[in-house]
Amino acid sequence: MARTAVWKSIAISLTDDIAQGRYQTGDKLPPEVQLSGRFGVNRHTVRRALSEMADQGLVHARRGSGVFVAAQPTEYPIGKRVRFHQNVARLGRIPAKRILTLETRAAGPREAEALSLDPGAAVHVYDGLSLADGQPIALFQSVFPSDNFPDLLAALKETQSVTEALKHCGVADFTRVETRITAKLATATQALHLKISEGSPILRTTGINAGPSGDPVEFGRTWFAGDRVTLTVSDPNSDKADVS
Repeated sequence: MARTAVWKSIAISLTDDIAQGRYQTGDKLPPEVQLSGRFGVNRHTVRRALSEMADQGLVHARRGSGVFVAAQPTEYPIGKRVRFHQNVARLGRIPAKRILTLETRAAGPREAEALSLDPGAAVHVYDGLSLADGQPIALFQSVFPSDNFPDLLAALKETQSVTEALKHCGVADFTRVETRITAKLATATQALHLKISEGSPILRTTGINAGPSGDPVEFGRTWFAGDRVTLTVSDPNSDKADVS
């Protein structure tokens, strides 16, 4: 089994310190000489770890002052009903989405099954990037039954919001009926979008959302940067969580 590089292990440990609240946003990390003593390595190895964290947007260096925490992982609840913008805004961060692709194509087998469609039926697909304070935290893909929502792509292009676009198409509310979470390693393309290293840990969620009638309206996949998001599972009977 391949061993984890020492510098990468240090980066993971310091990232965990930030996630656990030992260092808050804006706090200065201990100097390199102190970190070298803590981990029993030379300063070059510590510097490599800090450089990796800077590339991921977790810390930033100020010339002559040291290295400071840039951002803490975003708490992201998974449950019945809370949308992306609400999840992020509740923490005092600025939510945003960036459209990567909007298209109509044939549904894959898993998509057709999730949306109760015939194999190969037409679906609308929204690929995008979710950001908090300008930092990418997740890639997502939302798939919708095309025949039910012929004007959805235009609404998505205008609003960039699944919630608002579905409202435009007559779905005033929707709730999560299934969520699955799987640990993955970032591919080269995912790493490029999320500004992380290829092979970094990511969390993939897949979920099905249904409208008031119980019919599925969206099948979604989301790939979260593992060190930027803390997924929390809330009471399934609560109205306080979802991953749309």
